[in-house]
Amino acid sequence: MPAPSHAVLTISPKFQVVIPRHVREAMGLRPGQKVQCLQYEGRVEFIPLRPARALRGFLKGISTGVPREADRA
Repeated sequence: MPAPSHAVLTISPKFQVVIPRHVREAMGLRPGQKVQCLQYEGRVEFIPLRPARALRGFLKGISTGVPREADRA
């Protein structure tokens, strides 16, 4: 996991902020992309929303050999 990027932002009179270029590029953010905004322990976090299609294959190689009850097989 890459080291966190730190930048100081200014909140505009309309309560807008600009995400710094190095953060946008590192995270692959695009204009118009949706992000989820969370308030967590005294801070604000933005989580990029990804289309479900982008999640395809992210569990590749995971073991499915979980012991199951006979009536669940």
